[in-house]
Amino acid sequence: MDLEYLLSMDPAAILLVPVVVVVTAAVIFLHSLVLKFLSTATVRNKVVVITDALTGLGKECAKLFHEGGARVILCGKTWGKLEGFADNLTSAADPKLTFPPKLVLVDFGDMNSMPDVIAETLECYGCVDVLILNSNLKVKAPVQSTSLKMDKLVMDNNYFGPITLAKGFLPSMMSRRTGHVILVNSIQGKLAMPFRATYAASKHAVQAFFDCLRAEVQEYGISVSTVNHTFIISPPPGEKTKKSIWSIFSKQKVMGITPVEAANEILKILNSKKREVVMAHSLPKMAIYARSLFPNVFFAVMAAGVNNAAGVNNIAALADSEEL
Repeated sequence: MDLEYLLSMDPAAILLVPVVVVVTAAVIFLHSLVLKFLSTATVRNKVVVITDALTGLGKECAKLFHEGGARVILCGKTWGKLEGFADNLTSAADPKLTFPPKLVLVDFGDMNSMPDVIAETLECYGCVDVLILNSNLKVKAPVQSTSLKMDKLVMDNNYFGPITLAKGFLPSMMSRRTGHVILVNSIQGKLAMPFRATYAASKHAVQAFFDCLRAEVQEYGISVSTVNHTFIISPPPGEKTKKSIWSIFSKQKVMGITPVEAANEILKILNSKKREVVMAHSLPKMAIYARSLFPNVFFAVMAAGVNNAAGVNNIAALADSEEL
């Protein structure tokens, strides 16, 4: 019956379906290109500070902003690696359209060095237009096995370090009545998992801080955005990300996001001024809603997962993934 129906249809109507699909894909693709162009134009000549610039996401952000003509300040713990990465950025870009990256050593494990870090960063260009806080120290262990020393180290890296930098640059942004602070946080700033108590606590704390800060600095023309993502996956060495019209329909990854996707989203945020972005598959997003709407059910599921050996293994495997 279906075959007879198809045979009876007008050939023009049959051809219309793939045409509509192709046109729709082309429109979405062109729209994404336009947004990327506008976002890139937004960062030209802007002073952009990127913390943890040697991570996968940090490097992708640095590439995007550097190629877009931003005055990039790269922050990291190892001077030699920062120099090598900066040399690669410089050699891969047109020197007439880009600025040589500035380098600043930043170790959130040494909070006593933060005043010097802030002063050195401001000396680079005299101001900061965009602050991308990409700090992430993970720990996976039961609560009773996690020392207070480890608790403090995680809080220094994931909470006190980022807020100290933000406070240090705020006076300059407020006096100029412009600026954008982007916190690259974790999905666990919204959703806590077993065996991640210290990590989740640091991510919840820093999320709350910047949610409050957003309201306080709005009158000064300063934007505050948070990006809550699931873990970041990196493609195997040598594997190139396919870029085509059809890739638009399969962009979302079931088990995570790539550094390129996250960096592009951050670039778009600078243009859209979006306050909060959750980069996650539908299942983690549903868990966030379940935590708010059906807390007792959510807690029961979490407890069942801990009591189940397979659940524990799944949690451990997920926790071991990069940038959870």
